Amino acid sequence: MQQNLTGLIVSIYNFRVIKPARFKLLLLYFCLMESGKHFCYNGKLLSSGKLIISADNRSFRFGDGFFETMKMINGNIVLSNYHFERLFSSLQVLKFEHPEFFNAEYLLQQIKNLAIKNKHEQLARIRLNIFRGDGGLYDCENFPNYIIQTWKITEPSVFNADGLITGIYTKAKKTCDDFSHIKSNNYLPYVMAALWAKETRLDDAVVLNTYNRIAEATIANIFIVKNGRIKTPALSEGCINGVMRRYIIQSLRKENIPLEEGKIEAGEIEEANEIFLTNAVQGLKWIKQCNNYNYSFDLTEYLHNKFLLPLVNV
Repeated sequence: MQQNLTGLIVSIYNFRVIKPARFKLLLLYFCLMESGKHFCYNGKLLSSGKLIISADNRSFRFGDGFFETMKMINGNIVLSNYHFERLFSSLQVLKFEHPEFFNAEYLLQQIKNLAIKNKHEQLARIRLNIFRGDGGLYDCENFPNYIIQTWKITEPSVFNADGLITGIYTKAKKTCDDFSHIKSNNYLPYVMAALWAKETRLDDAVVLNTYNRIAEATIANIFIVKNGRIKTPALSEGCINGVMRRYIIQSLRKENIPLEEGKIEAGEIEEANEIFLTNAVQGLKWIKQCNNYNYSFDLTEYLHNKFLLPLVNV
């Protein structure tokens, strides 16, 4: 069965299908979301708009902290174990304290309580932000303060057959170090890339690393497909250790679908048959065009249906 599946995928690329570009003003990449009327701060439910940090807050001053973005369906977090494995790994790498009570069970209960309060438990985007408190660069406490927010998602996970139009942003580069895989509160490269995408009427931007190789997109990991083989930047290339990236990689390997984690030169974008993005909320999104190069979606749609639909149909 696995050999037949691999053969089917490779056979798709005996020809290349280029869909004609259709004019559009701007594809709404994000789902329309209704923000919650309450948020959670260190275990307390507060009204949205309540001020809870000072001008001395280290997250505000230095971007000192990290976050998780999750998807809730019918009261459950999709790929919950992956999210909390990454969260507690980041907590350790960034040298936060780890109080005994601060565990996955505790945080899940806080998330569910807030989702119920906001009436978002059926389908929601969840953001859990962890940060140090007040202090200077050398003067701080390492206690993990946290904020949880929820947004009601009004659009289900469907394959985006219209495709995304993107470009490569060259003015900000992702570093490749021991911290580049963490979803840090220091988000400047992505902020500038997103501003550029908005100014140039693109749906997203592809971000390079300091070696001018492909790292990721502004809020998603990136995969390219050429002749039936799938390739994605390795974590050593500066990309975020994405939860959906991890799930897709494991699913591909389980099915013996050809996959490589490695270096992707910017020029490989021109040669790709398909490109798609992955993140925890949007799932898997097809890129129709990047830097005026067009792509098909045969394999991308197949992967969406095979690996993403089982996650959301719960």
